[in-house]
Amino acid sequence: MGRMPSFERSAVVDAARDVFWRRGYAETGIAELEEATGLTRSSLYNAFGSKRGLFDAVLSAYLDDVVRTRLRPLGGGDPGALEAYVEDMRSAIEADAPRARLGCLLLNAGSSPLASDDAEVRALVSDYAAEMRAAIRSAVADRRPDLVPDAVDALAAVCASLVVAGLTLARADRDAALATLASIPSTLESWG
Repeated sequence: MGRMPSFERSAVVDAARDVFWRRGYAETGIAELEEATGLTRSSLYNAFGSKRGLFDAVLSAYLDDVVRTRLRPLGGGDPGALEAYVEDMRSAIEADAPRARLGCLLLNAGSSPLASDDAEVRALVSDYAAEMRAAIRSAVADRRPDLVPDAVDALAAVCASLVVAGLTLARADRDAALATLASIPSTLESWG
């Protein structure tokens, strides 16, 4: 019988997430992951199979712990949910929170060389984008019940695009990210 791991898997994934988020998949070395997690290379490989296996675990946890946690309120019938979602992102970026300054881990992965070579990463990012668009569409429908479904779809597409642009800009141009996200409430109000 094999020896049971003596570490908390979620803590390892969180520590690795910070490294991948800051440096990207391709630029992250195993030595950095060892240092961040406190595990040896062999322990990481035994637990996750490979650097890529660890990255997959990181993306999965990020999707569940960060993305879905933030998207969940958007489908709850609260007409102010989208503005609250956007304001939460703006506050984190404005406060220069370390993770907010790094943008969205999934969007970063989707724009990296890894995504161009890897169908699984492309599919994960595409599924995330679809999930985000659906949540935003639900929030737009709650916020603007006066609009016909086609107008709700169009407005939701614009709002989702602004969210993606803001999260993408957060890494390189904080002020542009803030301005882009700040335009969502007025876009919601003036549409149609």
